[in-house]
Formats: sequence, structure tokens, C-alpha cells
Amino acid sequence: MSLCHPAAVAARILAGDVLVVCDGQLLRIPPAWLAAHPGGALAILHFVGRDATDEIHAFHSDHTLDLVARYAVARVDVPWQPLAPPVASGWVHSHSQWRNDAAVVPADRPVLDPPPTSLDLDAQARHSHAYRALHKRIVDAGLYNTPYLSGYGPEILRYVLLASLSVCAYRRACFLTSAFFLGLLWHQLVFTAHDLGHRGVTHNWAVDHLLSILVADCIGGLSIGWWIQNHNIHHLVTNHPSHDPDIEHLPFLAISPVFLNSIWSSFYRRTMSFDRVAKTFVALQHNLFYIIMLFGRFNLYVNSYAFLINKAFDTRRAKGGRWAWSLELFAILFFWSWFGRALYGCGSWQTALAYLLVSHAVTSPLHIQIVLSHFSMSTADLGPTESFPHRQLRTTTDVICDDSIAFIHGGLHLQVTHHLFPRLPRHNLKRASILVKQFAQEQGLTYAEFGFVDGNTKVIGVLKGVAEQVKLMGRVAEAEVRERVEKKVA
Repeated sequence: MSLCHPAAVAARILAGDVLVVCDGQLLRIPPAWLAAHPGGALAILHFVGRDATDEIHAFHSDHTLDLVARYAVARVDVPWQPLAPPVASGWVHSHSQWRNDAAVVPADRPVLDPPPTSLDLDAQARHSHAYRALHKRIVDAGLYNTPYLSGYGPEILRYVLLASLSVCAYRRACFLTSAFFLGLLWHQLVFTAHDLGHRGVTHNWAVDHLLSILVADCIGGLSIGWWIQNHNIHHLVTNHPSHDPDIEHLPFLAISPVFLNSIWSSFYRRTMSFDRVAKTFVALQHNLFYIIMLFGRFNLYVNSYAFLINKAFDTRRAKGGRWAWSLELFAILFFWSWFGRALYGCGSWQTALAYLLVSHAVTSPLHIQIVLSHFSMSTADLGPTESFPHRQLRTTTDVICDDSIAFIHGGLHLQVTHHLFPRLPRHNLKRASILVKQFAQEQGLTYAEFGFVDGNTKVIGVLKGVAEQVKLMGRVAEAEVRERVEKKVA
């Protein structure tokens, strides 16, 4: 294959080609595959003009990597000088022309030159090279082999126990006790649904997807299709205010002052307005945090069903789309049939409401655990020059806990290692984390970790800091109004 220079790559991107660098080769992603990508088109669009070697290898099996090589159209020099992906600034290429969904800008096409950065390209390349060596060590250690008996065996027994306790309590009309155990079951099942969504159980796409629909949709009432697209983006652009949906929680929460400027979200494809409602909630967010977490599961319903509704009118089905959407819809209806029957059987609307709230509130520690790993970490945008390992270690932290209670966190308290190797079976994260800590030390990178209590303190501190800025903005605005009034009176 011929060598393609950066200027030629930029010209082809501006002409509408979706080009990504992987293993020193330039991949051209055809529109049909962009629409069919199981992780969603946005996961690819965020790496247009960038070297996505580490991300592609982290998220795909060897079999898929063999298929990826088919899209190579040229060679490129490495380390590759990255371009700025058009989607990062709101640009979308459609019907042979560019449009900007983020704002009205004085241009008819995107600017691909990346913003200035303090990062050294060669240093980032060294991090990537060392990460690939680390990945090989993890593969050679057999850590991608799923421990079915020792890992999932105890978990299945735990699921059966919690389900049995919930059913038994319900039959004895101990409805709130039943709701409590049902909430615990949902809390624990999420970890297996998470593994299946990452294709980290059987490592077979169809099998893991079918099982994930059973666990997430049928039993939990949540769309695994929505979760996969949401979670993949979270992993790829972790803690980026404009791109990571897992930190975009306006009008209720804002973990960075950036959100006070009404930023555009590439995931939701809309401007997240910092309006009067947002100002009210964010100013009190450090006091409301745990109350908001109690209702976290309801937010998952909203996002899940909005995704399924949008997909009903989306003719560009992703892989498995011919049956996955229909199966998910059937599974969601099945969930509400059995859960709705459980609510109806409570005897009164007051008891049914209590059952609903208790069962959902019990899952709140899971939501708290998830945000601990990111809310207190950096939300800075270091640009496309930043390497995959540097970005994950900068934006993610572990939650330290004793092995005896690790099951409460589902093993996902080891978020740093999970973010570096998302397909790695959850039960092998602890062994892999030892190697990751060695890697971080050798590369001069910080491996962040803190206890559950300290983590909560840090998160509340971040929320309070942003809340105080909102209050300061309010006082400044009031002072300006008074000054103008005084000038008019004078």
C-alpha cells in the first residue's frame, strides 16, 4: 500500500471520508459499516483523523481485528500527528455537505487542525507502546479467559438466593422486604449485564448479546442497546464535558464549571442549557446528591426507552438490528408485565408506590459507586494528542475495598484497569491491576485510588465547589443589576 501524508488524509476527510489510523494503516470506514457498527457510529467518529490503535485493540477481539484490516487503504507515518475529529466540534457530513449541529459558526466546513496542547507527541507514543506491551502480558497471562465456575458460579447462587427471598417475602405479604431483596438482585445483576455488554463473558457477540437482553431487559427493564452505545462513548472520551454522557447530568448535577456555559453534547446532539432550573439544582447539588442518587434508576429508564423509540424510526440498523430491537422491545414489555403484576398485587396504591420506591432506592449505592470513579477526576480536554492509557489514568480512579466486600462493588471498584481493558473478565481485574500499577509507575503516570468514604468526600467537595461558583455568579449578577438601577435613579 502507498504512503498517505497528513495533508492528503485531511483533504479526504473534508471530502466526506471517515478515516481512522490503526497499526500504521489508514482505515476507510464505509457508510454501511459506520451505520452497522455494534458500538455505534459515534464511537468511530470520535477518532476520525486520529490514531485509534489502542482503542480498537482494547475493544475488539482478535477475530474482529482481522476483519478491521480489510478496510486499510494506505500506510501512514507513526507516530501519527492527529487531526481534530469533526464531530468533536459538532460537524456532521450528510448528503455530500457539512453541517454544524453545535452552533452557528462562520465556516462551511470543519477545521481539522488540533488545538494547542502541552502534551508531547513522542511521550504519548511511548505510553502507547508500553500499553501495548502491557496488553500482551495480560493476554499471555490468560486473563481474558473467563472463570465461569469460580467467578460466575457464586454470583448465580447469589442471584437465586436474592430472587427466592424476594418471592418468598412477597407471598407472605411482606412487600417492602420483597422490594428490598428485589433491589439487591437488580444491583447485583447489573454487573453481569455490564460484562455481557462488553462481550466479556463468552466473547461471542451473538451469545453475549442475547444473554444481556435476558438480564438487562427482561429482569431489569433497561435497554442493553442503549447502555452499550452510552457506555462505549464513556470509555472512549472519559470525563470530557462535551462528549461523555456519564458526566452530563444537567439540570441536576454539574461536576465542572464548564457546564455553567450551556455546552453542546455530541452524544445527545443538543445544547445542555444551564437555565434557571439548572441553576437552582446545581446551587444545591452537594446537599441533594444522595437524594438524586436514590432516583438514579428512573433516569436509566428514560434514557433506555428514548433510545428504543428513536431506533424504531432509524432504518440504519446496527449489527443484529433486525432482531435485537424487536427482542429488546418484547423483553421490556415482559419486564413491565411481571413487575406491573407485582405492583398490582400489593393491594393498594400506597403499598405499590412504596414497593416501587424501595426496590429502586436500594440500587442507589451502585450509582454512587459509579460516579466515585470519575466525578472527582480531571475533566480537562487535552486534545487528540493524548494517548489512550494517559487519558484513562488521568480521568479514572479505583475505590479501595476489602476482598470480603468486593462482591458489593461487583469487582468494578477496580475501574482503572477496567477502563484500560474493557473486555477483560471482571473477576480477573484484581490480578491485572497489579500489572497496571507496575506500568503506571514505570511510565510516570498516577494510578489513583481511594476508599469509599474518602471518595464520597471528594465527590461532595467537587459538587460543592461548582455550587459555590453558581452562587457567586448569582451575587455578581445581582450586584450588576443594583448598579444599573442606581445609575438610572441618579
